Amino acid sequence: MVTMIIGVITISVVLVTRMPGGAPILPEGLVLPDGSTAHSVTMARDYILVTTTDGRALVFNVDGSLRQDLRLSPTP
Repeated sequence: MVTMIIGVITISVVLVTRMPGGAPILPEGLVLPDGSTAHSVTMARDYILVTTTDGRALVFNVDGSLRQDLRLSPTP
């Protein structure tokens, strides 16, 4: 029982100390095309990926400029 408690405390400490400080900041210039609504956002070191509810994947540069607009095909 004591081993389990020490294990939970250890995992908690590791998670708290390894988490980055705060939420990432989206650039102000990040504008979705007209009629698009964001479904999910993924941030990488050199790009931001936004999937939309109308079946598109929008790849933005970190400065907020649109790099690529991909149309996703529906699943069969």
